[in-house]
Amino acid sequence: NDLARDPAQQSLAIVARHIVLATGASERLPLFPGNRAPGVVGALTAFLRAERFGVWPGRRALVQDDVNALLVDYGATGRRVVRLKSGDPFVASRGGEEAQALQLAGVPVQVVPGVSSALGAPAAAGIPLMLRQLSVTATFVDGNDDPEHGTPPDWDLLARLGGTLVILTGRGRIRRIAARLIAGGLHEDTPIAAISAGSRPAQQVLRGTLGDLPAPLPPPVTFVVGAVAALDLTSVQEHVHAHP
Repeated sequence: NDLARDPAQQSLAIVARHIVLATGASERLPLFPGNRAPGVVGALTAFLRAERFGVWPGRRALVQDDVNALLVDYGATGRRVVRLKSGDPFVASRGGEEAQALQLAGVPVQVVPGVSSALGAPAAAGIPLMLRQLSVTATFVDGNDDPEHGTPPDWDLLARLGGTLVILTGRGRIRRIAARLIAGGLHEDTPIAAISAGSRPAQQVLRGTLGDLPAPLPPPVTFVVGAVAALDLTSVQEHVHAHP
């Protein structure tokens, strides 16, 4: 099934089951992040009550304030609630906002670290974010044009930092982002890789440059900008040996 083929969903299921079984509670309620983990839902609903409040066919996702309130309401009842998220809960995932809401309500929180797509997607595509000969820095940025951002990204500054730039949730703005990075000093020939559904069976990887961007891919997409984006260390290269 999808769970067996998908390491990202496998990790979610293993972590969720470990937390749930460790609680020893008689009533447990995992809250799933929508349609990004269908295999996890199927694997866990056999022994847990599940509630989905992410994007799902036929329904809209709850706004974040409603999600926070739901978590607080369930947590206040004394039930053990497992909030499953793709990637890492504190990296471009709003898990920090949910933890803040629970903390303010006096509900204890345990956080289980995950593998963010900022790290997992490039690795699955054969892209090392840090390679001593090419880049010794990696910078992560939320590329979404969110009105709730405290401070929008300074693309001119990011263009001057050098090293590797990883852009999350920037699929709808990547052309504007690329233009800003070029205006900030990056050459239009700077490599960029677009990774869709990283580590999943449907993974797609396209490479291009800031001046000639890859074709659009279905979400979720992680972008890598910099010299390492041109690499694919998962491919097998043929070596031609010269004979005397």
